[in-house]
Parts: sequence; structure tokens; C-alpha cells
Amino acid sequence: MLLVVLFVMGTVAVELRAESPAAGKPNFIVFIADDMAWDDCGTYGHPKIQTPNLDQLAADGMKFTEAFLTCSSCSPSRSSIITGRYPHSTGAHQLHLPLPASQVTFVEKLKEAGYYTASAGKWHLGTPTESKFDHVTTKLNQWVNTLKQRPKEKPFCMWFATTDPHRPYERNIIARPHTNADVIVPPYLPDTPEVRSDLALYYDEITRLDGVMGRVRQELKAQGVADNTMIVFLSDNGRPFPRCKTTVYDSGVKTPWIVTWPARVKAGSVCDSLISSIDLAPTILELAGLPVGETFQGKSFKPLLENPNATIRTHVFAEHNWHDFEDFGRSVRSRRYQYIRNFYPDIPGTPPADAVRSPTYIAMRELRDQNKLTEDQRGCFVVPRPEEELYDLQNDPHELHNLAGKKEYEQVQKELRAVLDQWQEETHDRLPRTRRPDEFHRETGERLPAFRKK
Repeated sequence: MLLVVLFVMGTVAVELRAESPAAGKPNFIVFIADDMAWDDCGTYGHPKIQTPNLDQLAADGMKFTEAFLTCSSCSPSRSSIITGRYPHSTGAHQLHLPLPASQVTFVEKLKEAGYYTASAGKWHLGTPTESKFDHVTTKLNQWVNTLKQRPKEKPFCMWFATTDPHRPYERNIIARPHTNADVIVPPYLPDTPEVRSDLALYYDEITRLDGVMGRVRQELKAQGVADNTMIVFLSDNGRPFPRCKTTVYDSGVKTPWIVTWPARVKAGSVCDSLISSIDLAPTILELAGLPVGETFQGKSFKPLLENPNATIRTHVFAEHNWHDFEDFGRSVRSRRYQYIRNFYPDIPGTPPADAVRSPTYIAMRELRDQNKLTEDQRGCFVVPRPEEELYDLQNDPHELHNLAGKKEYEQVQKELRAVLDQWQEETHDRLPRTRRPDEFHRETGERLPAFRKK
């Protein structure tokens, strides 16, 4: 799933008149993509996916190459972003759990400070959070209308979220659909016509999402606020394919992250520093001139907007909890190494249920039964899983070669294990006393009898 954020600051005289009396305050739009991988657009290197608006967004602002989510699960990721807290600290750490009303969001702080706050599109935060916004609509294609209907005398904060490129997929949803020849198949998936076709349809939804971004930017220009608008684009988790969504590998938690703000951010700039999605909330509050309370666990990335060579963190952390199926995994990542701890090694790394029902997974099951999957492609079926994993991202970007237990990496593993232990202790992260049952069949993706609606 993808995420976009827009900030606006009135710095031109004509804009100050248009946005009076609050033109000096920055406006914010958060736009979230649904299940989009970090590198599945042109600006991040994909040669075939049609993303002209996202590519232009990056050309007009700053592209972050090392941005990460706190988890690869839809609602927990969104709850983490809006609170600036790790999922296990929000009370909404598992799929579909509503964010408790007691949790503090950056949106309500802006609302209290006089901002007009609105959400349009996919919600997934639960009923208690609705009151933290002035306006909430779960209808799609209301992003431009929401901008048009805002009160012009107030600064604004928008939470915009599409359902693209979430499953299920349809054919011919864009003018020039992607073909199997356009597809780049990662090595952990088998290169078959079924997999290529599945990925091509996923690409189509990214292009449809790209069109939304273009229309939102056009409306900002029409309203005369584009120069003073900061846009951050990101996703809520990785692509909905095996070994991507619901994992803590880069394919699950690394996200596209683009910031455009003509008044403050240099066009065409690139930042290679580590940032986490929990850093967004404190950044917005700081840019709005508001205090960042103690509830926010992230760090403001404002210094990176001023100097992309600066550093705000040496590590990022991610977690995986129940999402259709039971699991409990944690990870810590530096610029070069990723350390993963699987607390339930006795169960496989099954992808989410909709991915289990996908043409890709069906093809993988058939190839598995024929013993035709490579070792790199069998990962989601393997039991037991290793309790610890360690990867050198510089030499192994797809995280295929587990270095845990190898003598030459003993010190790296020891150091990252200690960092993860300390993070769990500081954030009060604990293993659940009991396991939550799976809701779906791990082979077919069908809902289990105990969970079927009567």
C-alpha cells in the first residue's frame, strides 16, 4: 500500500492574500499508497512502470532512498504513521485493530492549533480516530473535491489514501496497460507467465494511483498554494506478493518517500539518510511550529530537508504481528546490515490471505509440489524458519543469503542483536502470552470455518 504528504507554506504575497489570515502556517497533505513497493516507480529505477507524476514529484523535490516503515501491515502501519509510535505502542498492532481514542495523533494537534483537518479515501484507522479530523470521507476519488471544499481562511492538513495497488486486480483500468514484457520479476518469485501477468496488473494500479497525484498537484496550483506546499509520498507497506507484504525484509518495509516543497526543498535533491515512518508526525508538528509531545517516538527529519547529507538516526526498526495469520518478528536495520529475529520459527512466513489466493502463489504451490522452486523461492514455505537472520544489503539487496551464525559476521550479529534488545526494552515490546489463531487457510487463503460469518 503507498503514502503521500503535502505541506504548504505561504511565502508569496499573492498567496498570503489568498490564504488570509493563516497563510503563514504550513499546510499538510498526507497521501498514502496501498501496498506499493519502494522501487516500483520510474524515479526509483523501474524502467517500465508508467509513473510520470511521481517522477515529476521527485524531480521537483527531494527523494529519500533509505526510508522505512515500522511494519508491513496495512492498519498497524497507518496507526504508526499518524501517532509517530511503533505499532506495539499504539494498541493497534494487529490488522484491523482500531486505533484507541487515547492515542495522540499529529492531526488532532494541528486541529487544536486551528488547522482544518480532513481525510479522504481508504480509512483503516477505526471509529475513535474519526473525531480527530474535521471531515472524513471513505469515498474514493474525493481528493480534489476535499481540497476544493476546504475553508480557505484556515491552514489545512489532509490525509489522502487510495486503495491502489491493493488486491484484487482488474484488467484494462488504464489507457495503456502494462504487458508481461514490462515486468521485472524479483529472484524470490518464479519467472512464469502467471507471475508476470499478476505483476503487470499490479503495475496498472500504480499508474492509476500516479494519476491521482497529478490531479492533486494541479488543484494545488489552481488554488495558488503549490509553492508553499510540502508533499511527502510514501506507501503503507510493500507489494502484496509472497516475501513482500507482512515481512520485515526491505521488500516489505522499505518505502518510496518523496518530499516536494518548492518554498523550502531544493528540486532534484536526494537524501540517502535513514528515516522511519514514525518520523513523519514529529516533523509535521515542528514545521507547523507546534511542540512535539513525549508520546511521539519518532525523530523530526527537518534537518534532512535543510541538508540531505545530515543524519538523524543510525538504525530503523520494524515489526510483524498478526495479519490474517499468526506471527511475531522484529528487525533492526543499519545502512548496510539487516538483523531479523523470528520468535515463532515453527510456522512458515505465509503471505497475507489475498496474496495466498493470487495467481502468483497458486503457481508457486504447483512448482513447489513439482520440486521446481529454487531455494530463494521456497522461503515462504520453509518450516522451521531460522530464529535469526542477518543480511549484508550492500552485497545482497534481496536478502537471500543468511549470514547469521557465520564466524566472520559474528560481531555484526552481536551488535545488532544488542541494539534490537535495547529497543524492545525501551519501547516495552513483549511477546504475547498466547498466540492468536489463523483466520485463513495457509495453503488456499480461504477463511477458516470458525471465522466464517453466519
